[in-house]
Amino acid sequence: MNVLVVAAHPDDEVLGCGGTIARLVNEGHNVSIAILGEGITSRYAQREQTDRSLLNILQTNSRKAADILGVQQLYTFDLPDNRFDSVQLLDVVKIIEGLILSTTPEVVYTQHGGDLNIDHVITFRATLTATRPMLGTSVKTVYAYEVASSTEWAFQKFEPHFHPNVFVDIHPTLDVKLQAMRAYETESRVFPHPRSSEVLRAIAQRWGSAVGLYAAEAFELVREIR
Repeated sequence: MNVLVVAAHPDDEVLGCGGTIARLVNEGHNVSIAILGEGITSRYAQREQTDRSLLNILQTNSRKAADILGVQQLYTFDLPDNRFDSVQLLDVVKIIEGLILSTTPEVVYTQHGGDLNIDHVITFRATLTATRPMLGTSVKTVYAYEVASSTEWAFQKFEPHFHPNVFVDIHPTLDVKLQAMRAYETESRVFPHPRSSEVLRAIAQRWGSAVGLYAAEAFELVREIR
């Protein structure tokens, strides 16, 4: 099975479905990761002020995280961090459409559309547009994932709310997810931040306990064609 994970920023893929990615790879599926944004320039008043060496470090860390998860196909793009709303939606859609043509995924994982982060919202909208169910499309299933420090920080004030209805057992791959997140040296945080190892483990255990598992990742099924 071909699987495409669409992420707005470096680390979203790990936060949202790192354990699931590692499990899919272990099961022999072909997983591709696409990271649309460069992920760092919003920390500066002007995008041009960014030290390009920091962007290079972040891209290197993305490759390290993908290697830890066992993913060979990593695609990175340069959309402006936390400024996706300055880009024509069609341009974002075209990127994802190109990825779908080249990777022919049957399953797509993408950001949740009710997140606090505007880039996540636009990525969700663009993914739904790019995967619209037309005759001949390879995509049969679309899932939305949560991202710690974005989905919950919306406090369900933005629609749609995150209502997970699919849970993946990641007990065997949780430590791999946490190791991949630690590869993002500039994005990891210390407890009690939601991107700390302790909280990410607690989130997995919380979702696991909701469905009788030791650890799980939660997804909202957007669409499935059988």
